[in-house]
Amino acid sequence: MTQNASSPYYLAAPYTEVTVLEVPPVTTVVQAVTDSPMAAMAEVFDSTFSALFPALGAHGLQPVGPAFSLHTRMPSDTVDMEVGLPVDRPLEEPVTAGSGITLASSELPGGRIAIVSHLGAYDSLGDAWSAFMQAVAEAGHQPALPFWEIYVTEPSPDQDPAAMRTDLVTLLA
Repeated sequence: MTQNASSPYYLAAPYTEVTVLEVPPVTTVVQAVTDSPMAAMAEVFDSTFSALFPALGAHGLQPVGPAFSLHTRMPSDTVDMEVGLPVDRPLEEPVTAGSGITLASSELPGGRIAIVSHLGAYDSLGDAWSAFMQAVAEAGHQPALPFWEIYVTEPSPDQDPAAMRTDLVTLLA
């Protein structure tokens, strides 16, 4: 059964089991990377957020949800993804930050999605994705691209990795 999300799905309580929702698109500001080495993902996140928050402030945009990464193809040794934040309105035109990073408006897709919350360290996300995709298929749904991770718990050096929440989301065909 598909539920309509009554509030932003990325602000809801943890999804303890695979849940299918009908959601609207969400306006975002992102850095898009293509063929980026998987080993450089942490660097992409760090450089994006170092540039993103000052750029949003300079353009009067407000974050309205947690950070995410949206994957437009299945990762291999490299990844094609957008890293960013949901915002209150679109960025009018792309902005190149002082670091050389280009930020642009985009969106998290609307439509039928499957979602589940992963509680634990980032290094266990691979296993969580595998279990999630298997559960989605066993429930009779067909995952589609793109898929995304929502980093509900903001990482910090003091954070207990076991308490971190990452929502796993896939568009459904």
